[in-house]
Amino acid sequence: MKIGFDNQKYLEIQSQHILERIAEFDGKLYLEMGGKLFDDHHASRVLPGFKPDSKLRMLAQLRDKIEIVIVISADDIEKNKVRADLGITYDEDVLRLREEFQKRDFIVSSVVITHYDGQRAADSYRHRLERMGIASYIHYIIDGYPHNVELIASDQGFGRNDYVETERPLVIVTAPGPGSGKMAVCLSQLYNEQKRGIRAGYAKFETFPVWNLPLKHPVNIAYEAATADLNDVNMIDPFHLDAYGKTAVNYNRDIEIFPVLNTLFESIYGENPYKSPTDMGVNMVGFCISDDEVCCHASRDEIVRRYYNATNKLADGADNENEVNKIRMLFSQAKITTAFRRTTVAANDKKTETGHTAAAIELDDGTIITAKSSPLLGCSAALLLNATKHLACIDHDIKLIPQSMIEPIQKTKIQYLGGHNPRLHTDEVLVALSVLSQHDENCRRALRKLPELRGCQVHSTVMLSEVDRKIFKKLGCGLTCDPVRKKQ
Repeated sequence: MKIGFDNQKYLEIQSQHILERIAEFDGKLYLEMGGKLFDDHHASRVLPGFKPDSKLRMLAQLRDKIEIVIVISADDIEKNKVRADLGITYDEDVLRLREEFQKRDFIVSSVVITHYDGQRAADSYRHRLERMGIASYIHYIIDGYPHNVELIASDQGFGRNDYVETERPLVIVTAPGPGSGKMAVCLSQLYNEQKRGIRAGYAKFETFPVWNLPLKHPVNIAYEAATADLNDVNMIDPFHLDAYGKTAVNYNRDIEIFPVLNTLFESIYGENPYKSPTDMGVNMVGFCISDDEVCCHASRDEIVRRYYNATNKLADGADNENEVNKIRMLFSQAKITTAFRRTTVAANDKKTETGHTAAAIELDDGTIITAKSSPLLGCSAALLLNATKHLACIDHDIKLIPQSMIEPIQKTKIQYLGGHNPRLHTDEVLVALSVLSQHDENCRRALRKLPELRGCQVHSTVMLSEVDRKIFKKLGCGLTCDPVRKKQ
């Protein structure tokens, strides 16, 4: 994989920039962390070289100055809101996040329950936290938030909220997902710190959009594709342009809320230390791109990947036509079509040539390997065999798994387990290879090549089963599928 991002430079200058921001206030900074702290795969895809855990690595350099506050909305607790990517509720994810932070020797000082209005589920959750020895605080619904500034910045607004006890100079405020109330917690703390004679600061840490890249840079367009379901729109920050005469990129929600934040800051501090929403950010990602061409290529590929994800959801019955149409519109801005992703062309050419569903993978050196479905193997299973054989320099005509071994597996799937598709899935092929590797050198050589598939791109002309999708994810492959349902 070509590298386009200097991860070491990022770790160094990002942590230094946060320290400088702390020094601008009375040695106390509340840092709202957006996006994923763990497993930020979007960033690693559009900025090749960015490690999925880079934010945590960066924060680790400031560990002795940090404590973490996790925020959850009482409404999300009551509704049992679920994280789509993990399949767990927000209240369980708070505990998961706490455990993950503690494994890395970070202090998680408390949990703040926001939007509280007497919800019983929130009360039960708070009792659970108490039994676990976890400090918790309540922040209430404020009528007219965020526009009723006079009420918000008063003892009946922020002053009514519990004051969150913190000790360290850098307080990271994070949450299981959007809409949890992270910003309101930070602003409430500023108000209550000011009442105690401390001029604490606020900053926002969002990786995307990248403020010092052009508005229509592929990295920023890829962010719009990633948030097409939220209908986020990248914009030139008019406040930054007016204050400094310089162009900076931000997104619609931060720009829309800034006049309100400006008034709130003036109510709390007497003046606003920031002249624009971009000023509030501490993101240094844009200064660490080492090869712009590599990042542009990766970002365009990500836009296509997001398009296929959206069309697959639509084919599965989701009501997301607006998301699909938004990404189609972004294609013209990025000057691409689905053909930009080489594997889509190769897989569909193979399908046309053979008349069967097909799949293709682009290996690290740019080689494209294809495969088709057969009565014995699904196209994705066949693709794994073809790719590992190529990498292990095994002749294509050699059958790694004999038909005499495949047929009993098929019989078990259909006759005993009541399945409809006799073809082997990717996991079944890998298990068969593993068994055969005890006595077959070619199977051993093929299996040893699996790690070389990490970072490779795969496309299938049919939507793969959940089993196959998970195998490609575990192998570290980027998978897309045509929005075509597999026939049983």
